[in-house]
Amino acid sequence: MKFKTKYKLNLHKRYFDLGYGFTSYLKYFIAFIGLASRNVKWTMIIGVAYAISCYIFGWAWIKFGWYEAEIEVNNKFNKFVKEMRKSYNNRKI
Repeated sequence: MKFKTKYKLNLHKRYFDLGYGFTSYLKYFIAFIGLASRNVKWTMIIGVAYAISCYIFGWAWIKFGWYEAEIEVNNKFNKFVKEMRKSYNNRKI
């Protein structure tokens, strides 16, 4: 498999995983609806719609810059990043 294909596949996986991570609690609601109604057809339709919405949410999160903001917030509390930024800013050129 070519690198470009691997890259695109992993990028699409990342979109879905990111959206799923934010909306993972909805799966319990969908399961509850499925168990309560016992309507497999509508449960599957809702599940597919949920999967598509996870992908779209993850794509939008990355597309509109929220992912970089999230990483920067995480870096503010990471001791290694703090030390590296301090040592990089203090070096003489």
